[in-house]
Amino acid sequence: MDKLKKVLSGQDEGNNDGTGIIERANQASALSWGTRMKGFIVCFVLGIVCSVLGSCMLWIPGVGLAVFAVLYSVGNISALASTMFLIGPCRQLKTMCAKERALATVIMMVCLVLTLCAAFWWKNNGLALLFCVLQFLAFAWYGLSYIPFARDGVMKLCSMCV
Repeated sequence: MDKLKKVLSGQDEGNNDGTGIIERANQASALSWGTRMKGFIVCFVLGIVCSVLGSCMLWIPGVGLAVFAVLYSVGNISALASTMFLIGPCRQLKTMCAKERALATVIMMVCLVLTLCAAFWWKNNGLALLFCVLQFLAFAWYGLSYIPFARDGVMKLCSMCV
């Protein structure tokens, strides 16, 4: 468990890049490990609840799609922000912008904004639903980037199906 704490907090022995701003930000954090875990769990569960609740609200006539778009987007933001409790905001942003995740991050954020624009500004339900699906796919692709060889496996599975 100590090794997991060190890796997630950025204090792993294999990390010899000096005392950069990320390490100093993690050291300056006043949150204990228990508080970080509680924050992660609360934020992640809140994200899941918002997404599921938004999916349930989809079927309400009239305002259902707009409520779905908001709750689903808030759920994704909350789930994404939950990892900031584990590794800190600076390191989270650095990993989001890493070479293997940058495209998925940009697509996810753009689809998130376009989902809200389609639901409220353009009032186009079809576009809002399309952007939610694209947002889900980009978030899934982003999440797969943290699992070694997961993206390769998914691409191979898709190529076998086609």
